[in-house]
Parts: sequence; structure tokens; C-alpha cells
Amino acid sequence: MGNTALGWAAVNGHEGVVRILLERGDIDPNKPDNEGRTPLWWASCNGNERVVEMLLGRDDVNPDKPGRSGQTPLSGAACNGHEGVIKLLLGRGDVNPDKPDGGGRTPLMWAAWNGHEGAVKLILGRDGVNPDKPDRCGLTPLRWAASGGSEGVVKLLLGRDDVSPNNSDKYGYTPLSRAACNGHEGVVRLLLGRNDVNPDKPDNYGQTPLLLAAHNGHERVVKLLLGRRDVDPNMPDDDGQTPFSCAAGNSHAGVIALLQPLTPTTHSTT
Repeated sequence: MGNTALGWAAVNGHEGVVRILLERGDIDPNKPDNEGRTPLWWASCNGNERVVEMLLGRDDVNPDKPGRSGQTPLSGAACNGHEGVIKLLLGRGDVNPDKPDGGGRTPLMWAAWNGHEGAVKLILGRDGVNPDKPDRCGLTPLRWAASGGSEGVVKLLLGRDDVSPNNSDKYGYTPLSRAACNGHEGVVRLLLGRNDVNPDKPDNYGQTPLLLAAHNGHERVVKLLLGRRDVDPNMPDDDGQTPFSCAAGNSHAGVIALLQPLTPTTHSTT
């Protein structure tokens, strides 16, 4: 893997070993492994707070050096919700709190994706963070949080005036459509409570949040969406599939029972 002795000690949080190695003049504390991950990156990613402090105390350690994937130490800490490490890194003026990786994912996005509410609060507290910044596929932190069902993070982001709750990614998926697709009832309820969320917005394939919820058999989400007057229960997608036909095709009996009274019947004549 190309990791050094210092790198392995940092991975496992062995403070005494790290201290011994840092006292040597022939040790490069910033030397990366084959994937470009430095000892600081490993210590940050694994939440080894004391090791992070020791490494940040060195003038020859780059606190914002990304690996080959573009993920920085801050992104690694945010991804895993290591709040103590995040505080240390955000306290540095030479750490970019909004630096994207190779896929355009920022530290905030990683924290939101994994539902780390405390990490999200810390990052949002730093100047220079765009809470609505999309990645290369157009997914925002809110879209990631909604997809993962992270209600606490969704609440935090919806409380911001600079976050749009109705933005679509490059596939046309909105935060609501992904929450509905994955059956996250609490997140769906939060988003439907917003006046600026279109509950019937189709994606690039013509699939509405209701159709996605019906297709996957998420009965409670279907009930929530059917409670809205501005949701068309019979809107077809680009292939002509309706919420009812999707539910029927997948044998979702509870959803079928909800949609059947709202589905037009076709009478044949002989």
C-alpha cells in the first residue's frame, strides 16, 4: 500500500509510536501512501484526535492535502462523524472547509450523506461553506441527506435560507423524490411541509415521487403524498407506467388498495 511506519501508527492511533517517529529527523510526516493518503488523512479519517493534534503541530504537515480521490483530511473526518477532529481542522486557517473531492463532494456533503448531524452543524458554522453546493452529478447536501433518511440533517439544511429544497440533480431527482423512493417517511413529511417543494415534480424519466414510492411499496409515504391535492395519482411516466400499475406489477397489496379507488377504470364493449 505504500504506507510508512508513521502512516500505520496514525491509522491505529498509537500516540507513543507517532511521538517517537516524529522526533526523528529522517521521517517525512507528510509522506503519502500509494493512494495519496497522508498520516494526517488516516488519523483524521479514523478519529484519532490526539494523533491529529500532534501532526497539526508540525510546520511540515499539509493539513489540507487530498488523496488521489481528492478527499481531504476534513472530508475523511466528516464522512465518519469525528467531531473532535473536525473542530481541530476547522480551527486552521489553511484548511478549506468547502473543498470538493474528485466527484465534487464537499466535507459537508460527506457528513450529510452519512447523517452526522453534529458534524454538519460544525461545518455549517464555518465561513466559506456553501450549504447548497452540488457535486458533479448535481446532488446537493440536502439531496444526499434526504436519500439517506437523515431527518436531523434535513431539518438543519431546511432551516437555511440559502438551501433550495426543490433542486433537481442531473437525473431530475429531487430531495423529495429520493426520500419517497427510499421510504423515508419522516423526511417526506418535512419536505411536504415546505411551500416551495413541488410534490408532483417528475424526474427525467417522468417518474413522480408518488410513482417511486408506489413502485417500492412504501405505503405510508404513498398515504402522505395522496393527502396532497396537488399530486396527480394517475400521472404516467415516460413508459406509460402509473403509480397503480407499478404497485400492481410488484404485488404491493397495501399500495394497490390505496390507489385503486383513484384509478380510472376502462370499460370494454363487445
